[in-house]
This record gives sequence, structure tokens and C-alpha cells, in this order.
Amino acid sequence: MIKPGQIKKEYLLIAASLVLLVMCYQLAFKKTIEAWQLHKQLESKLVQSSKMNFQPGYSERKNANIRRILNLYKADTVNFRSNIISRISSIAEKENVKLSEVPVDDPTQHNNKNIIQKLLFEGDYFSLIKTLNELQKASGIGVIRSIALKTVGSHINNDDVKKLILTVNLEISI
Repeated sequence: MIKPGQIKKEYLLIAASLVLLVMCYQLAFKKTIEAWQLHKQLESKLVQSSKMNFQPGYSERKNANIRRILNLYKADTVNFRSNIISRISSIAEKENVKLSEVPVDDPTQHNNKNIIQKLLFEGDYFSLIKTLNELQKASGIGVIRSIALKTVGSHINNDDVKKLILTVNLEISI
């Protein structure tokens, strides 16, 4: 048997270093090396798959969604004054709201792609909000760009009459 006094301290230091190195490899270095190898594999697969960027199904879905969004904005501007306004007035009439005014087109509100059409409605608050909701749901009349609610007072036969007016600006794509 080997006595403790016969082993040199240098050999003990080397043995302890080897045991410590094996423990460090098992606990830290092994996992780091495995993670680094996995990263390299995934990176090479990513480079290979990036060459296949054409996906016809994705492109078709994207085009269909864009067409659907554009159809919300489009309206036939030639028929706007007749068909669309009659449709808007029927929506307003259904909610007991009066389409009081459709001002003449303002040329400053036009550009090459869009027209802003201003509409004025009269009625009580809840009916105006319901009408606004129905206008938002309706397709083919444009998209609501802005709204404003105002009360307008008038003095008729010594009576103060206040009306609630909803101003709606519709954006129509040409």
C-alpha cells in the first residue's frame, strides 16, 4: 500500500487538476460546445431555407387582403352623387336621422387618388351614433375619415331650438 508521505505533492496537484478539468467539462464546457454546434447547424439550415423566399400561398393571401382593404376605400365618383348618397340617406332614414346637407365638392379636398366628401346629419345623439356605426359597416361608400358633433341653436318664435349636427368626412379612393 502507498503511504501518504510517499506521494509527491506535484503528482497530487496534477491529479486534482485533471479531476477538476473533467468536472468542469461535464458541468459547463460540454453544454456550451453542444449549444455552439446546434447553433451552427441551425444557422446553416437558415441559410439554405432563405434561398426559398418565394411562397405562392402567402403572396395570394396577402394580395387578397390588400384587395379587400382597397375595396373599402373605392367608390365610383361619377355615381357618388346619386347612388351612394341615396344609399347613405336610406341608412340615415332607417335610424330616424336627417341627411341635412351634402356640400358642393371642395377642390382643395381632392388629389390624384382620393376625394374627401363632407356630409351633415341632424338628429338625436343615439340615432346619430347608430347611423355612424351603420356607415362604418357599409362597403362601397368610402371610409370615415373624421367626424364632428355640434349643437346649433336657433331662435324661432321666441323659442330657443337646439339641433345636434353630425359632420362626417368620407374618404373615397378614385
